[in-house]
Amino acid sequence: MGKIEIVGLGSSELNQIPLGVYKKIKEATKLYVRTEDHPAVKELQAEGIDMAFFDDYYEKFEAFDQVYPAIVEELLQLSETDTIVYAVPGHPMVAERTVQLLLESERTVEVIGGKSFIDDMFQTLELDPVDGFQLLDAFDLSMDTIQTSQSVIIMQVFNQLMASEVKLTLMEKYPDEHLVCVVDAAGSRMEKKQWMPLFELDRFEGVYNLRSVYIPALVRDEQTTSFSLLQYYADAITSETGDAWIREQTPETLLPYLKEETQELMEAFENDDIENVIEELGDVLMQVLYQANLAERDGSFTLEEVLASINRKLRRRHPHVFDGVEANTPEEVDILWQKIKKQEKEERGF
Repeated sequence: MGKIEIVGLGSSELNQIPLGVYKKIKEATKLYVRTEDHPAVKELQAEGIDMAFFDDYYEKFEAFDQVYPAIVEELLQLSETDTIVYAVPGHPMVAERTVQLLLESERTVEVIGGKSFIDDMFQTLELDPVDGFQLLDAFDLSMDTIQTSQSVIIMQVFNQLMASEVKLTLMEKYPDEHLVCVVDAAGSRMEKKQWMPLFELDRFEGVYNLRSVYIPALVRDEQTTSFSLLQYYADAITSETGDAWIREQTPETLLPYLKEETQELMEAFENDDIENVIEELGDVLMQVLYQANLAERDGSFTLEEVLASINRKLRRRHPHVFDGVEANTPEEVDILWQKIKKQEKEERGF
């Protein structure tokens, strides 16, 4: 059985490729490259490197998630008896799905190395990553994964359609006017960066395969969609130097307020007053945090214990959502629910 050696082409021209990677490329009988659309490819071709590309796979399949498994299957067949060299943009271990699939296979795979575009991004932006950042893929971008308290780099924002989807997702978390930086071909002679308000992110035409977007962190008081900001406010209010009224409260004295806020929430629903529903849900949540903070202050329990408890319960009581258990009607769900609750009671000795 053969072997697959994986090298990274870096994010720009040939002179950015590490010497060891360059030697491995020169020694290869044939170099298999995921995409021809890379600044170093033409330079390597000019040096006489024999290369085969997989760009036609992107046209061959209707669904994008079929492309990478198909490329990997072809590479596995090519390496049945021989050692082959496979090249990808950037560093093989940074956001490269084909590499992850190859590492999960039974074939012997060696990652030689490469240079990540991340290095060039931070140099271009003149930033130090020591403060923390998120690297996200535009193809898998989700509002729930974005942390507005950290800077964010989103890669593969290569056309207007993708940029529009990224923009709409970001606008759920950031102000429309929040300044972002679009970076093309970081670290190369073609490098270009442009600052713009978020709402202008998709105002371009064409395809830019080396385009990434940098989103600076929001200042604390602007992180209004963040649960961590709510925790910060609650901690400050209930601290020894915080609100004088809340410092005098106990879990018992706060219960009437929880009841009151819950009643007001019910009335908001009854009146079909959505704006008030939003406000009252926040008031109920605030009472939950007050209770958790007071409990933490006297050593009873912490908010983390509350979160752990509800997360475990949600996971445990929904096998029909997470584990493939069949329960397709409300009646079937109720039967399953009762079975799980009974099992929980038996385990607790009730």
